[in-house]
Amino acid sequence: MGAGRGRTGGGGLSSRVVTFSIVARQGTAFGVAVASKFLSVGALVPAAEVGVGALATQAWANLAYRPQGLAMLRSGVSAGEAVAALLAADERRAHRQVGVVGPDGRAETYTGEECLPWAGGLAGDGYAVQGNILTGPEVVRDMADAWLSSAGLPLADRLVAALAAGDAAGGDARGRQSAGLYVVDPGRGVGGWGDLAYDLRVDDHPDPVAELRRLLAVHEVLHGTPDPAELLPVEGELAEEIGRLLAVLGYDSLDRWAGVENLEGRLVEGKADPLVLAHLRTTAEARRAAG
Repeated sequence: MGAGRGRTGGGGLSSRVVTFSIVARQGTAFGVAVASKFLSVGALVPAAEVGVGALATQAWANLAYRPQGLAMLRSGVSAGEAVAALLAADERRAHRQVGVVGPDGRAETYTGEECLPWAGGLAGDGYAVQGNILTGPEVVRDMADAWLSSAGLPLADRLVAALAAGDAAGGDARGRQSAGLYVVDPGRGVGGWGDLAYDLRVDDHPDPVAELRRLLAVHEVLHGTPDPAELLPVEGELAEEIGRLLAVLGYDSLDRWAGVENLEGRLVEGKADPLVLAHLRTTAEARRAAG
């Protein structure tokens, strides 16, 4: 593990992105979570590619690091070698901060000596956390601890948990504004199309990390897949209840209602997903209450 700190600088194909982030690998998935007192941080910091790795560029962020870093990882170099090569070609490397995790899970974090304090990072097997203009080293420390203690969760949840831990520890010393989550995983795109599993952004919000966590929960409802062990047989009283609820909403089939509500990916013939059922009940109750 390593850490660094310093002042600031800038130039080139760059943008001043004061922030804290985590890049990580879990199984076949790679991802980045980031938060900042900066507008639309999720549009600038993260990059990831299936089978290749993930990268976060920040401080006086060099946006060219994203395609260049992934290209290097794609060619077979390690995370450490990729970071070294990026910095060697960058005259303003003292102002940069970058975290990289490669396809083998090895990770590297770098903080230039000209980044504004507190600035630094920690890296371990499968992850790197880093931040600048933080309230203190406890931000990256608590992020790393949250990552390591949440191994039983899916990658997206672990990334957001780590981000929330950093936010709770103080986060960006200037305040809060935006957050983002970017995760790639083979075939895990919406509806099974593509590899982009999550691309959630909170561009301008008083509590962006909490809002990002809410969006992640909404994403799971709308685009997640049901747990076969939790499915309920649609028969007897449950079948009758579903029929009554659909009638309140003006639908003659669960398929039609679910299509309108973007829940069709959670439908299983003859079964009811508890999340879909809960949403149906809530929607019907709201309709009744509205008269």
